[in-house]
Parts: sequence; C-alpha cells; structure tokens
Amino acid sequence: MTTLSAPEKPSLTEAPLTSKKKPFRFRTIIFWLHLVAGLIAAPVIFIMSITGVLLTYEKQMTRWADARQYEITVPAGSPALPIADLIAAASESEKDAPTAITFRAGETAPAEVSFGREKTVFLDPYSGKVLGNGSPGVRKFFDDVTQWHRWLATSDDNRAVGKLVTGVSNLAFLVLVVSGIYLWFPRRWAASVLRNITWFRRNSNARARYFNWHNTFGFWCAVPLFFVVISATVISFPWASNLVYRAVGEEPPPPKSRSGGRGTGEGKKDESTPVVANLQPVFEKAQAQAGSWNSITINIPSSEKAPVSVNLDAGTGGQPQKRSSLEFNQADAELVKVEDFATQSTGRRVRSIMRFMHTGEVGGIIGQTIAGVASLGACFLVWTGVYLSWRRWRSRRSAQLSGDISS
Repeated sequence: MTTLSAPEKPSLTEAPLTSKKKPFRFRTIIFWLHLVAGLIAAPVIFIMSITGVLLTYEKQMTRWADARQYEITVPAGSPALPIADLIAAASESEKDAPTAITFRAGETAPAEVSFGREKTVFLDPYSGKVLGNGSPGVRKFFDDVTQWHRWLATSDDNRAVGKLVTGVSNLAFLVLVVSGIYLWFPRRWAASVLRNITWFRRNSNARARYFNWHNTFGFWCAVPLFFVVISATVISFPWASNLVYRAVGEEPPPPKSRSGGRGTGEGKKDESTPVVANLQPVFEKAQAQAGSWNSITINIPSSEKAPVSVNLDAGTGGQPQKRSSLEFNQADAELVKVEDFATQSTGRRVRSIMRFMHTGEVGGIIGQTIAGVASLGACFLVWTGVYLSWRRWRSRRSAQLSGDISS
C-alpha cells in the first residue's frame, strides 16, 4: 500500500523550506523593529497626532473666530480710509509701532494691523474704528496646542530638547510607517485575507478586533501619513532640509539669522520717519499686479529709504504655489521686484511644498482634511499597536508562568 516515494516526500520539501528562511528572518527583524520603535515613541507620536488633529483647520477657525464678532457696514459712496490713517489709528490705540497691515478680499473684511507676531488689531476700514484683538481665547488655544505639537510644551530653556524629542520621534514614526507598509502585505493574496486587513470587521475576540483595526487604519492612512511624517522630518532637522536642496543639485541656503528685524516684529522704527506716506499707491499697484487675491500684506518699512515688501496670497494661506512677493521703491511706489513660485529655484519650490505638505494645506481644504483624518488614524494606530503589544507580552508571560508551575 505504501510506495517508495512516500519517505522521499519530506526531502523534496526541504529545499523550498530552506529557501523561505531568509524572507521569514527578514520579516521577523522588520516586525521587531516596528514593535520596538512603536513602543518607545508611542507617547510622543500620540501627542503629535492628536494635536495635529486639533490643528487641522487652525487658520480657518482662527479667522472665523476673529471676524465673527465684528460687523462692518459699507457706507454708500464712501471709499476705505487711506492706509496711513488706519495705521495711525492702530498705533495710537496700542501705543506701539506696527509692523504690517493686511487686507482680505471682501468689502466687509476688517483691516488687520500686526504688531510683530504676538498681537493683531482689527479695524473698520471705512471709519478707522479699532474693533479689538480678535478672539484671544481661540488664539491662545491654538498657540498652546502648537507648543505641544512642536516641542511638547517645554519652557524656553528646554525648548531645544523638546524639539529634539519630537524630531527623533518623527524619525521613529517614519520607520513605523515604512515598516508597517511592508508588514501589511499579506503572504497569501485572497479576497478573505484582504477583507480582514482593509476594512473593519466585527470580531468577538478583542485581539482579533484590534488586529483588524490596526491593519485597516494602517492601510487607509499609510500613504498620507508617509508624506506628513517625511515632511515633518524635513521641518525638524536642518540636515533633512538641506538634503532636499542637494537632491535636486542645489546648494542649501545659509541658516536664517534670528536677530531682530521687521519680518519678526522685534525691531522698532524711528517714530519721526514718515515711513507710511507712500503705502497707498503701493497697495493699489499690488492689487493691479495680483488680479484675484485673498489677502495682501504690506510690511511697514523700518526707514524712509527701505523698500516696501508686499505679500500676495491667492490661496488659503498655506499654498506656496499661489503666493508671491513684490518689492516697491518707497519714494515713488515703483515696482522693482516680483518673486513668485515659478521664479523660485527647484529646491526652494520643493522645500516650500514640503513645509505645507505636513499640514496638507498645499492641497487646500481637501488636503487639510486628508492630513487631519490621517492624524486621527495615527492615534488609533498607536492605541491598537500598544494594546496588541501588551497582549503579546501578557500571553508570553502567562506561558512562562505555566511552564514554571508545570515544571
């Protein structure tokens, strides 16, 4: 009844088994790298992910909260006040030197006069009435969330440490995303297997349920998370930012100086210098140059000889491809320089896109939503991953204890 080939059958299967050892061993290494990196960085990744969700629509919510309490009536036949009058009204209200004035599209939009990055005053552009400082509660909320997101709300003295921790955690997150994509690929491609790792299933067993969730969230969030995390790495580390320029064959720009200046709002202008005299024609020429626009920001020069820089934005505020900057002579309001996305070097274009790829803003409201949903998915990935690791440890611990008792 038996044949001579029966005892030879095991030897015939040895070759395929030995050939599969290398892939299996490599997969095991990737699995443990994924697990260890996840457990070490889990708390920080969860904090960055949940704060990322809260920051998804920060710009839109801040603008809505700032302007919703201000009702501006457009008087019939009366144009807006000259820019010099608006700046004077804001300066008198705050007893300080403003650094910029912003106009937004729409007749009922208030004018915004900035005093550095810390303070913004809203004015009725037709009467010059100071309306207030927007919504301090909403601004404070987003400021606190941002500090947790970027450097774990550490104090000024420890901010470099907090930034390093979030940066290293971003690198660990990148390892998790890439290794997770590899581990997700099933060893056997079948419809039933794919259903279990691409869509939510009802499972009475907690471990199976969390395993299904972990795979499903990973499947739907892996690609957007890859772009969110790799762009965060570029933001976190100068070497990563420089690598972007070198990848396209360009020399990285020198580090930006952190000394005071008009751009940061740290400098003070000479009060006796009439630096706002020619801002009105600058604004009118900027409008003509822009065509359609959502916001125009005029940076107030620090002296009467300094040029006037103007920032034009035709997007949502985080779309570098829709922004441009102009430079005017202050004396005669002559346009002397135009810089937009098309005139920038390849390295700078890629770097600016990656900056706003992190928040999804480069893709407008749809991009922001995708980034926010991916960040929410990352929260569930951390939660389910930690739970599965704990179940794995508990099962092994129980097996060890059972072995000790039986022995």
